[in-house]
Amino acid sequence: MDKKEAILAKINALNNLLQEDGLDGMIITDCTDRYYLLCEHIAPKEAVLLVYKKGLVCVTRKLFLDSLNRDYPYVQFVGQDHEQEQRVLEVIASLGLKKVGFDAGKEEYAVGKLFKAAGCVEAKSYLSQLREVKDEREIELMRESGRIAYNAYEHIKSFFREGVTELEVVAELERYMRVNGASGTAFDTIVGFGEETGDVHSMPGNRKLKWNEAVTLDFGCIYNGYCSDMTRSWWFGDKEPEEYKKIWALVNEAWQAGLAAEKPGMTGQEMDSLARKIITDGGYGEYFTHRLGHGIGMVVHEEPCNDQNNTKPLQKGNVVTVEPGIYLPGKFGVRLEETTVVTDTGAEILTRK
Repeated sequence: MDKKEAILAKINALNNLLQEDGLDGMIITDCTDRYYLLCEHIAPKEAVLLVYKKGLVCVTRKLFLDSLNRDYPYVQFVGQDHEQEQRVLEVIASLGLKKVGFDAGKEEYAVGKLFKAAGCVEAKSYLSQLREVKDEREIELMRESGRIAYNAYEHIKSFFREGVTELEVVAELERYMRVNGASGTAFDTIVGFGEETGDVHSMPGNRKLKWNEAVTLDFGCIYNGYCSDMTRSWWFGDKEPEEYKKIWALVNEAWQAGLAAEKPGMTGQEMDSLARKIITDGGYGEYFTHRLGHGIGMVVHEEPCNDQNNTKPLQKGNVVTVEPGIYLPGKFGVRLEETTVVTDTGAEILTRK
């Protein structure tokens, strides 16, 4: 699927949802939703999109017009450097659209007030719904994002030595991902040594690595707008405590069980319960303090989630993480995580070479 096919398919899918709810157009101002529809990053507050049954209109700064018209001849671009929201309302009037929606959950108050005053209506987050199921092009981009992250992990393993700091590891991980194609990190990189691994989301600092202590890395990157997320935990040294061995084995068992269970029709609640039971039966249920996983795509946390609140069946094309963990405050912790896509036959791990 090339970019044009992807864009037109997304426009068509959105129009189908609008038609079901009696809308004949939709205004999109959210930066991520705009990127999703247009497959082109335009900075926040520098574009407004209008989708309607005949296509896509993009109101944006005049300096972008030459390149956008060249690259997207099937999109109508309107040059407007300021007050783009007002201009899109003028476009709506000129097209004779009667009932146009905007995403009330993502809109700024003043802009939403402007749209309502012009007769537009508050609508659902249709694009968040569409973003839950990735198409072939999106999955390939996420596969590459995962490959960059995994190769960064392979690279960083030889970087560990006594005296290296958490922040030095962060810097080298992020440097490697950047020079190998990433546009940035998917979230703030987590590197924890020793007792810091007992904190679910510890903040890296100048703590130096010592022989015989725990290590946890949680990181990911962005590639062409799509995120990856992976976590690894291990013991640095030759005197691994028996309790660390025990919790690592439990987390690994829960991790493998979650991966094996993932398939269309399985709910996030069922997946979370399956993995959580393994850790609970092992005596550490109270130390598994977060959900099994989350959706991931153009942002690192999106729907659908593998948690106790999600009774919606997974679909082919959902991309979710599987990341059980056990955290013993003041001692150490273990988390293992992969980014996966739901296929017809189960889970495909994307954080791989």
